Amino acid sequence: MIPTPSSRLRRRSHGERVSTLVLALPTILVFGLFAWWPILRTGVMAFQTTNFVNVARWVGGRNFERVLADPHLSTAVAKTVWFMVLSLVIGGPLPLILATFISELRRSRGLASALAYLPVILPPVVTVLLWKEFYDPGTTGLFNTVLGWLGLSPVPWLQTTTTAMPSIVVQSVWAGFGTATVIYLAALRGVNVEVYEAAEVDGAGVLRRVWHFTLPQLRGVVLILLLLQVIGAFQVFTEPFIMTSGGPNRSTTTIMMLIYQYAFVSGDFGKAAALSLMLAGALCLLSGVYLVATRRWSTDS
Repeated sequence: MIPTPSSRLRRRSHGERVSTLVLALPTILVFGLFAWWPILRTGVMAFQTTNFVNVARWVGGRNFERVLADPHLSTAVAKTVWFMVLSLVIGGPLPLILATFISELRRSRGLASALAYLPVILPPVVTVLLWKEFYDPGTTGLFNTVLGWLGLSPVPWLQTTTTAMPSIVVQSVWAGFGTATVIYLAALRGVNVEVYEAAEVDGAGVLRRVWHFTLPQLRGVVLILLLLQVIGAFQVFTEPFIMTSGGPNRSTTTIMMLIYQYAFVSGDFGKAAALSLMLAGALCLLSGVYLVATRRWSTDS
């Protein structure tokens, strides 16, 4: 029996689906093993008491009750929100300003973009350790050395509750603003050039062009990057862990630091998993509300 064209097409389509599945299977397995399995395991651990030595025991919602009863939780939430606010104030407009400056360059634009992105490609632990040396409270630290040249007294950057968190935020913004800068640079290429050039011919300065023409066209990009920055702020761990270990006097103990302390200091992995789920749920809820609100605002505008 001679196969019809439709049957050959069906066999070919079926073969393509099978081959696609076979090729994608390793990626799916790796992603499931290192992404979804830890999430599922954390979800189970949140309802257990376990230290990975003794047999896990099911305790229901007891871990969540213990987390909410912990007096350190409110402090960690407050410090995380404070970190987020400082990050948005310092690091929110900086990438857009830098991207606008680079886009206005007539030459060496590629070099400037590469230099802006350079901090991102450095290992996070290395950059944090480097900045910790910069913040050395003695006269050997870079920043205090500069203050000494200016005739000013050294500042205990990481040793006081007033300066510790802002110092960490400055390092965090420096290490991460390159990604947002590159994204803004790509988005700026989509700005209506004719309108932009017409405004320049009419005598509009850079600030006026950015405010009246660039920002309205980059609204969607700005909103998404702000959301990502908020999510990243709630997940900050490396900087306070290496620089201050959550001190002084818990002034830099964030939610992620508290999760670490539950798990690896107290050995209470169930409590750590419960707080992790609470944080993930809060971020999902915040993201959903934010996206709905910004979508409506964009539509109304």
